[in-house]
Amino acid sequence: MTTRPANPRHELGKRGEDLAVDYLTRHGLKFLIRNWRCREGEVDILLTDDSARVLVACEVKTRSGGGFGTPAEAVDDEKARRVRLVATHWLAHFKVPWVPIRGDIMSIVWPPNTTPRIRHWKGAF
Repeated sequence: MTTRPANPRHELGKRGEDLAVDYLTRHGLKFLIRNWRCREGEVDILLTDDSARVLVACEVKTRSGGGFGTPAEAVDDEKARRVRLVATHWLAHFKVPWVPIRGDIMSIVWPPNTTPRIRHWKGAF
């Protein structure tokens, strides 16, 4: 059996999600799950913000540079709608009583051999 070489973009995205979970939990959010999928799509990270009593659906975008715009620019209205829909399905799947959903964006620019630049947009959608 042969193995495929790692996809550099996928690896960068995974590292970005790892960094986002660490950052968000250090800033008071409680981690629930990563990469939860249903037929409508996937949400990168689900957390709770107990101070605001909300479910946080966080979309993480990691780029190695700015050649294709900022990472947050990749989260258009359709992507935001799908992330919120998936978060709603997560609530139903786990029979969680209704709670407000806040959509956050973690934008990470991480050029090779440098310190990543992180920006957190709380309530972006």
